Amino acid sequence: MIYETANDWLNAPKKRVLLFGMSGLGKTWVSNLLRAEGSWFHYSVDYRIGTRYMGEHIADNFKREAMKNPFLRELMLSDSVYIASNISFDNLAPVSTYLGKPGDPAKGGLPIDEYRHRQAQFRAAEIAALQDTAPFIARAESLYHYPNFICDTGGSICEWVNPDDPTDPLLTALSANCLMVWIKGSDAHRAELIRRFDRAPKPMAYQPEFLNEMWDAYLAAKKCDANKVDPDDFIRWTYARALDHRQPLYASMAENWGITVTAEEVGALKTATDFSDLIARRLGSG
Repeated sequence: MIYETANDWLNAPKKRVLLFGMSGLGKTWVSNLLRAEGSWFHYSVDYRIGTRYMGEHIADNFKREAMKNPFLRELMLSDSVYIASNISFDNLAPVSTYLGKPGDPAKGGLPIDEYRHRQAQFRAAEIAALQDTAPFIARAESLYHYPNFICDTGGSICEWVNPDDPTDPLLTALSANCLMVWIKGSDAHRAELIRRFDRAPKPMAYQPEFLNEMWDAYLAAKKCDANKVDPDDFIRWTYARALDHRQPLYASMAENWGITVTAEEVGALKTATDFSDLIARRLGSG
């Protein structure tokens, strides 16, 4: 780790942190808190994915839908309208919308092969965005003069790494530049995330092997054809299993590459100093 002790952290003139864990446990909330303090640069991996690496895919998908409408088709062919994604740190819906959900097209689903294709696109995009962390650290300092840096990752970071491999290339690169911090949720948080997801299911990225396992298991359990799958029902059915699949991966990432804080501790933070003190306590007890 780039900070081995509490003193290393507290005395560092430049603090660099990467937050990871399930979506909904406070990564972006903490990042916004630090950014508002004034000396922290907030690097959102999901925003980078949507603007740099998947922007054309997302815009082309919008255009494809617009071309189905004769009125919009005529305007587009004459370059009379402009269609683009209005993605922001607080609105990453265009990325989720593009990822979609597999299942019955009549219910808004994607054919499973197209869904897998988009999942592969997202995987490549997320890995590339994570690899941009070091360049953005340099950019934040040289261009904007931010001494401190917070990397706000997506929940699927654990899907693309092997945390038990000490030579894992992505984790090696990230840990060389940032202190990796897992925001760990409790059983109560898990239950609340599931309740929240059940009310408003949204697309997720999955490790290919996990997706294939879940897809086959769902078809067998529901006794239905692939083109008759209810998209929302599938991702609801998969969500709790995805949480349980990711938990040990996050735990290994924290044990082998970083430190752990709890979602309760994160939720109690009020200032950047509170955050710094929390990290120091974890390093001091490590």
